Amino acid sequence: MTGILIMDKPAGFTSFDVVAVMRGVCRERKIGHTGTLDPMATGVLPLLLGTATRALPFLPDTDKEYEAGFRLGLATDTQDSTGKTIAESSVRASRAQLESVLPRFRGDILQTPPMYSAVSVNSQRLYDLARRGIEVERKKRPITIFRLELLEFDEATQSGRLSVSCSKGTYIRTLCADIGEALGTYGVMTSLRRTRAAGYSLSDAVTLEQAKALAAEGRIAERVLPVESLFTSYPAVTVSAAQAVRFSNGGALDLSRTSLRSAQLSDGSRFRVLSPENVFLGLGEVRDKNLAVLRLFPREGGTK
Repeated sequence: MTGILIMDKPAGFTSFDVVAVMRGVCRERKIGHTGTLDPMATGVLPLLLGTATRALPFLPDTDKEYEAGFRLGLATDTQDSTGKTIAESSVRASRAQLESVLPRFRGDILQTPPMYSAVSVNSQRLYDLARRGIEVERKKRPITIFRLELLEFDEATQSGRLSVSCSKGTYIRTLCADIGEALGTYGVMTSLRRTRAAGYSLSDAVTLEQAKALAAEGRIAERVLPVESLFTSYPAVTVSAAQAVRFSNGGALDLSRTSLRSAQLSDGSRFRVLSPENVFLGLGEVRDKNLAVLRLFPREGGTK
């Protein structure tokens, strides 16, 4: 089975747990995913089935969207509500004060990854060090918060919800902790739901239960999206039958002999390459006036 299956990950499952379950459901051993969700998180988890796993290094859209619950006045060792409480504060914030600090977290900012994270320092995972009680210095990393909105805030409980659109590598629990610090108190993330990833939203997703039911009815393939759907942000170019054969065999195409001959293209420009029958063959990249093969995505049952 080849294609993209968008899962709505339940709480309590790791991303790998979902992959393991779906290997049995889809009867497909080769399954990858486009980005880890922590066990407490729910929401959009795109799975890459079969030869779709080849797409992972070339995803054009790695931005994410989340809805996150948070609580001020509390700090934990994991920066979320599953961790051990390490500090509390009696400082209280109003909604107006909270709104006033949010602008400093919008746009291009630097963020220090949490100790409980998969980031490696000197070839060691930070979470491995954290579990041994070791804290090391971490370099701040550039991230982008495209949108940050306060959806609700209860001043009595100091808890609320944020809507966040951000770049790959953003830690939402760190964002909650940093917002708390900016208010002179602490902050932890209490829930996380990913609402968008790799260009897919919750409306595209199925739950584990729904996937199992569809598989039992022999209909799981109905929810598998084509690999091409990952790359709709790239323009398409349709080639001739002979060029389709050449491209599918790894050969570069002379741009002057394609419909792109009049276009002003710079090296690195990427295209979805389609056969005359509108079949997606793979990704092409402009190099030295040729359209070179970046990645082929043979159809299921193909020879490549």
